[in-house]
Amino acid sequence: MLLKPPSVRASMLVAALTLLPIAGHAQAASGAAAPAAKARPAVLQGIEKQGFKVLGEFDAPAGLRGFAGVVSEQQPATAYVTADGSHVLFGTLFNDKGEDVGAAALDRLVAKPMSDTIWRKLDASSWVRDGRADAPRVIYTFSDANCPYCHHFWQAARPWVDSGKVQLRHVMVGVIREDSPAKAAAILGAPNPSAVFLENEHSFSKGGIKPAASISPALANKLDANQRLMLELGFQGTPGILFRDAQGVVQRVSGMPQGEDMEKVMGPR
Repeated sequence: MLLKPPSVRASMLVAALTLLPIAGHAQAASGAAAPAAKARPAVLQGIEKQGFKVLGEFDAPAGLRGFAGVVSEQQPATAYVTADGSHVLFGTLFNDKGEDVGAAALDRLVAKPMSDTIWRKLDASSWVRDGRADAPRVIYTFSDANCPYCHHFWQAARPWVDSGKVQLRHVMVGVIREDSPAKAAAILGAPNPSAVFLENEHSFSKGGIKPAASISPALANKLDANQRLMLELGFQGTPGILFRDAQGVVQRVSGMPQGEDMEKVMGPR
């Protein structure tokens, strides 16, 4: 039904540590963070060609040099270069306690900066507020006016929204039905978008609001931008939900949250 991409933290968990033998040279790591002047090992070029983008270096054990980065522009991952610079290990490195030795560095160098960028993009998108403006928790959700799962999420969120604990920001897209873009335009183009959005939800079982008779170029551009952002963030359907965890890292949920996942998204009641 809906593609469920990994969360930022979940994507850190790589199933295996793969050895990639590629010629190159490197120096041993030293200190909590590598000096800026330290040359990047040539051996990394092989996995960079395969989609790994290095964002920073961190201290690693056993003479390895640790590198934090992203795969496909959005999945955090780590790579370790051997002391002789001739091989690179890509994936998760565990110590004797079963701890991921690169997890903290991945948070610091990749996950948090990526999350801040994602949050800025969401804030700049065309969204409709549902809930108090001063609610302490903000949750973004890509929503289609015709999507039944979006409607179920809206209904399930009422205890948090009505109590003032959560503000939902509906990033409107038109992907479910032929008239979905026109309904999204009717909401975004209204003098009070929040009121029209709520009208659609309250009348959802009767077909919702009437679609706009036409979509202006400005509104069409907003809807196109919202849909591009939805795809960029890894969602193939609605709702696509994003929230920050206790560490400020953005987490993703595709589709209607089930069971305990609802409180993970919304926070405590």
